[in-house]
This record gives sequence, structure tokens and C-alpha cells, in this order.
Amino acid sequence: MALDAIRDQPRAVALLRRALATDRVAHAYAFVGPTGAGRMTTALAFAQALLCTGGREAGAVGGWPEPRREAGAPPCGRCQGCRLAAARVHPDLHLIAPTPPETNPKGARAIRIDAIRGLERQAALRPVMAPRKLFVLDEAERMTGEAPQAFLKTLEEPPAATVLILVLPRARALPATVISRCQVVRFEPRSAEAAVVARARARTLLAEVRAEGADLMFSRTERLDRETAEGLVDAYWLLCRDLVLAKAGAPALLLADAARAVELAREAEAWTLDELLQSIDLCRQARQALARNVAPRLTLEVILSRLALRAA
Repeated sequence: MALDAIRDQPRAVALLRRALATDRVAHAYAFVGPTGAGRMTTALAFAQALLCTGGREAGAVGGWPEPRREAGAPPCGRCQGCRLAAARVHPDLHLIAPTPPETNPKGARAIRIDAIRGLERQAALRPVMAPRKLFVLDEAERMTGEAPQAFLKTLEEPPAATVLILVLPRARALPATVISRCQVVRFEPRSAEAAVVARARARTLLAEVRAEGADLMFSRTERLDRETAEGLVDAYWLLCRDLVLAKAGAPALLLADAARAVELAREAEAWTLDELLQSIDLCRQARQALARNVAPRLTLEVILSRLALRAA
């Protein structure tokens, strides 16, 4: 996905475009904003722009070397760098996310000191095929223990040809010493109108799948792009949250979809609390999977299959 395809974040996109156009890319960025604002999607689009080389690949027709892309030019989308970055398999693109302890797969997810030390080792190496190495830390606020201090050392003495991107909900979620060494890029919450449209689309799709079955689900998700899938996953995440609140008898004003309070209360009766909590966790896993290049179609089909079996 290119930066041009990022919706609802004009200020963030404009800042990143200026950095590309002037070839003044910071060594570290903090993408700060609420979940669902497109922070991770933008980080990956920015990474693709930085990893694009453009033109022919080295050793291509006639054995000519690959020409260098001009600073500020948009990613071509065709070169090997773009293709590998889009598939999240570029050797110079490193994605770091919270994981549970190795000894307890159900334990709390965190970015621990071992992950930061691994980042340090990778950052010390030269890029494999691009002018830069990119490190994207999703949910960077989950750095625990000695990890923030270890990461600070990397920020204080940034390796050459390395760009670090932290994705987190609030600037204060990490020590000020860490954030002060990053260029902060702020993301606004999605507009209320866009959220309403996404929830309506998600409800319609779920109702159609419940009524017509798997064949319709396969046809509706066949050409699903990643950003649309993220919006639908977020909408189903909110649906499950509303069902938990409705099951607990919470007042309608606490619901994301307060206008459907009666319908949600009736729907919640078909679920147990454990099933709803498992569905919320499934949505969380789906969001992480989308960031790691699991196919949008497959990700959404897993969620729809689960919700269609129980939603009423």
C-alpha cells in the first residue's frame, strides 16, 4: 500500500511525504494515536517508500545495474524492493511485536529485552539490498523491564542507514527520554462518520453470511484490500465489546452502537461470557496477523465464520 492510499490522516501523510521529498528522513519516528487510526498501515507504507529502489533489478535485461530512485519519487510498486516490502518479507524490513513468554504461551504479551537485543544485532549489520534498514515496533508501549532503557541506547547512538518506527497509543506510554529522540507523527481518531459506515458495513456482511452461508462469504471477501479488512476487524472487535457490556447490563450510553442497545442485549443472550472474550481475543490476533501480511481474505473469513455461528 502506498501513502496515497492512507485515508483520514492528511497531516501525518503530509509530514512523511515531505521527509521523502526532501530526503530528510529521521532516524526514529513515534507514530502516536488510537488503535484503528491507521498507524501500522502507514508505517508499512512509509517503509515500502523507503525500501523502493525503482527501475530494473540488477542483472536484469542485458545485465544492466539497477538505477537509483530519485529522492522524493513515490514508490514504483514494481521493483523487487516494493514487492518484498508489500509481502512483508523484505530482508531489510523487521517487524517487532509483543509476544507471550516462551515458557507460557498464554502469558502476558510484551516486548522484552531479548527482542531489543535482537534488534540491536540486526541494526548493527549493513542493509542486505536496500539503502536503509527499517524496524517497526508495533505496540511499542508494551516494552517491559530493561527493554526501554536498552532501546534508548540504540536511539542515542543510531546505527547508520537505519530507521526505527514506534507504533503506540500515547506519547507518555514510554519514558520521555525515548520519545524525545523520535520525531512524533500524530494520528487522529477515525472520523465518527467513517466509524459508523464501517460498523454498518460489518453488520450487513455478517447478516448476509448468516443468511446465505459460506459461498457468499467467499465471494464478498475475494477482493478485500488490507485497509478495508482492518476497518471490518475493528468493527467486529467493537461489536464483541458491546455484546460483553450488554450481557453485563451496562447502560446504553457506554455502547459504541448505542442506537442498537435493545438488539445487542437480545443478541448477547446467545453467547457465554467466555465465548465473547475469546472472540475479542480473536479480533486482536486478526489485527496482528494483518500487520504481518496474513491475507486479508483469510483473516476476515476466520472472524466471520466464528461470529456467524453464534450471532443472532
